[in-house]
Amino acid sequence: MLDRHRLKRRLVIWRTLAVLVLVGAILLGVRDSGAMFGGSYVAHLTVSGLITEDSKLDEAVAKLAKEPRARALIVEIDSPGGSVSGGESLHDAIATVAGKKPVVVVMDGIATSAGYMIAVPAAWIFAKQATLTGSIGVLLPTAEASGLLKTLGISVDEIVSGPLKDQPNYTKPLTPEGRAVLQGLVTDLYDQFVTMVATGRHMDADAVRTLADGRAYTGRQALKLGLIDAIGGMPQARIWLAGKDVPEDLPMQAVTTGTLSDRLFAGSLGGLFGSVWKSVVSQGVILDGAWSIWQRPGN
Repeated sequence: MLDRHRLKRRLVIWRTLAVLVLVGAILLGVRDSGAMFGGSYVAHLTVSGLITEDSKLDEAVAKLAKEPRARALIVEIDSPGGSVSGGESLHDAIATVAGKKPVVVVMDGIATSAGYMIAVPAAWIFAKQATLTGSIGVLLPTAEASGLLKTLGISVDEIVSGPLKDQPNYTKPLTPEGRAVLQGLVTDLYDQFVTMVATGRHMDADAVRTLADGRAYTGRQALKLGLIDAIGGMPQARIWLAGKDVPEDLPMQAVTTGTLSDRLFAGSLGGLFGSVWKSVVSQGVILDGAWSIWQRPGN
């Protein structure tokens, strides 16, 4: 009987501790998420890894423009880029917010191509001196394996509705006409990118073109070229917002697209699971279409 009482007492103690830890974790998540149940806050959007189409995220960001409790938006970027359409959609959503309230960007290790595209609607852009940014341009990858197929004795016969319907094609080289059409697509997407940068950075389009040859710049180089506004990070972003009547002590709330339980863990606890989840999901990313992404040398 004494042993049973001791066991029950231990179980009660451990269960109580478990409940206290859970409650504390939830309260910590709520605090870090910026008083999600009431009160003003600074919205915090984190963009990392490949940028792809995410209509739910775009909608959540655009809604901040009409959310009275969201006093400002900080966009923290650590991305080499992604799909042109995905970058454009997120760019437009951020621009919607920037038209109504202060938006500031903080660049971490890398913010190139579509990663830079989503930064330009902001009123102010911070980057570290060693941040890689820029790489303004568009990539439309294609490949063909006709030589390999011939070696293997494989022939392919296709019936198409027009001479450009099968361009590009893995089974044969690009025709001059096909190459011209694809180049036209890339050029038009490039022009759209240049216009976004010129508009967001208040620069002449021709001046942007002289910088937009696809190369990446360090944060220090980008500052001299006018692609960013200052060297700094999150503390400097909060100071800048304070100058826009957004107090530094306002809590930050992560921009999320999940349920209430997801948002409870969007603060401190999110870091415990985010990297694992991202590493799993990223393995299933399929690349397709036109991309604005920085290509590392040798890749």
